[in-house]
Amino acid sequence: MRLNYHHLHYFWAVAKDGNLTRTANQLNVSQSALSAQIKTLEDDLGQPLFLREGRRLQLTEAGRLAMSYADTIFTTGNELFALMTDGAFRTRQTVRIGAVATLSRNFQENFVRPLLELQDIELVLQAGTLSDLLTRLSLHSIDLVLSNRRVHRDAQNPWQSHRIARQPVSLVGRPRRNREPFVFPRDLSGYALLLPGMESEVRAGFDLLCEQHRVTYRTLAEVDDMAMLRLLARDSDALALVPTVVVQDELRSGALVEYCVVPQLFEDFYAITVKRHFQSPIVRSLLRRRESDVLGEAV
Repeated sequence: MRLNYHHLHYFWAVAKDGNLTRTANQLNVSQSALSAQIKTLEDDLGQPLFLREGRRLQLTEAGRLAMSYADTIFTTGNELFALMTDGAFRTRQTVRIGAVATLSRNFQENFVRPLLELQDIELVLQAGTLSDLLTRLSLHSIDLVLSNRRVHRDAQNPWQSHRIARQPVSLVGRPRRNREPFVFPRDLSGYALLLPGMESEVRAGFDLLCEQHRVTYRTLAEVDDMAMLRLLARDSDALALVPTVVVQDELRSGALVEYCVVPQLFEDFYAITVKRHFQSPIVRSLLRRRESDVLGEAV
């Protein structure tokens, strides 16, 4: 059985809009005919693609995966048509990068910055959980995944985890007048702390250090999202436990200062790819960048 691209296009149109009636009007077909076409596609694929929530349609997990493929297929088709009708055969490459939702936005921006300077590159940056992004990577719907966790390969999943940067973790906070130099771990008890969540490797390493030194600390908040941790550090009197790339702009401006570098505590940043016969030269160039460029180390 071969995929019916006519049915796939109808699914794609409905998935983009989220409303069956409105999409049927736009495509100039009846709602019942549109529903039947999508039902046929679901039967062919053996998976439901939509869930109904009131009048709105929500994509299932299979639907999100199908949508990712449909986006690639029809976007590429539109580009081909535009190139042919213009009479100019320009090469325009799309690079799709997934990033774990909790990863530092500054790190992501530093990593993709070279692509923003190229006229013939279109960047698609997607956020998600690590497991969801690895699924997309295995299906070749994205080119690489940015993460702060290494992924180990096995017989079914030939992941390749490229460590592209390592940075010490610091305690940062707002500047204070007449502050004595901070001494770790002695001075921890004098401050409230903003910490990554319990599942974070940085948090696990920090807790182990505190246990070894037999010191306790006071937690103001546990935050998985680095962007939120950055905001709380900027807007509260607490100290945040972060790699400095997370708060690089605030450190440069003086809104935040580094109280101390936590000894023997690091965060590693990985670009995860899957073994391919033909890897994009753009992806290869990203993986060869200097660590200082990826971290934006001019702080």
